[in-house]
Amino acid sequence: MSAGPADIATMVGSVGLPNPIMTAAGTSGHGTELADYGDLSVLGAVVVKSLSVRPWSGNPAPRVHEVGTGMLNSVGLQGPGLEAWLERDLPALTAAKARVVVSIWGQSVDDYAQAAALLAQAAKGAQGGSAMVAVEVNVSCPNVEDRSRMFAHSESATRDVLAATECGLPRWAKLSPNVPDIAAIAGAALDGGAEGLTLTNTLLGLALNVETGRPVLGAGGGGLSGAVLHPVAVRAVWECRAAFPDAAIIGAGGVASGRDAVEFLRAGADAVQVGTAIFRDPRAPWKVLRQLTRWCAARGTSVGALRELARAGRTA
Repeated sequence: MSAGPADIATMVGSVGLPNPIMTAAGTSGHGTELADYGDLSVLGAVVVKSLSVRPWSGNPAPRVHEVGTGMLNSVGLQGPGLEAWLERDLPALTAAKARVVVSIWGQSVDDYAQAAALLAQAAKGAQGGSAMVAVEVNVSCPNVEDRSRMFAHSESATRDVLAATECGLPRWAKLSPNVPDIAAIAGAALDGGAEGLTLTNTLLGLALNVETGRPVLGAGGGGLSGAVLHPVAVRAVWECRAAFPDAAIIGAGGVASGRDAVEFLRAGADAVQVGTAIFRDPRAPWKVLRQLTRWCAARGTSVGALRELARAGRTA
């Protein structure tokens, strides 16, 4: 007798999703770019590329370099600006019935505050409800008010940014793994008003041209993502779940299969983001979703049960 359909619905804090599989910011564009490869409404949510309050040109080319099983990127958060995105891209995502997580970034606390104000206004003015279900506050950015030190490397800066981004939508802090104690930074984000944590952003890396000795990427170093990041992110989820039993946690880093997603759920994540795998296969989020569904069905378990087991510190 075959197993019945698996219950894969999840809660990410106050946000209910039909399943835990999302895209990761920066890997699927600002809008419906992936719609040719699958139904966006089937995914738990679409996390759009990080947006600043102003248009941003990003870094010089080349911006992407393959490194073994991973990828080094220095795109530099290029984007049209939040106002233009709200006008041009959000309507298409709404029409596609996608649940949208808006990722925002800034170079100062005031940048983040301005972005949050625009989102609050847009959410309030949306007729028939907004497709936006949450805001991912990307604090892995240079703080021009602190010698370009990354916000996510400072507890106080992370707390200040989250406190400045109240907009009526749940906020998830996207944190950097390049810190001695990620739980301390996570605690500061939660203190600032974050409902959830996205763990994690990329590792810092550098690739050199062996003939010239110069960096391969136009901006020098970049962010390392892909399979190499997965165990780092799993550890971050594991540690933060132990430290914050009631926080919403989203695992991000090297997810390319249903097994990768299950590992994050076992570690304590409520949801999972698929990122770098999309560059190899734009259908990757739907593939991961199918594999996760089959895994749960074959074992007669649910995503909710996996989440509860992780919270209880037990294994099935």
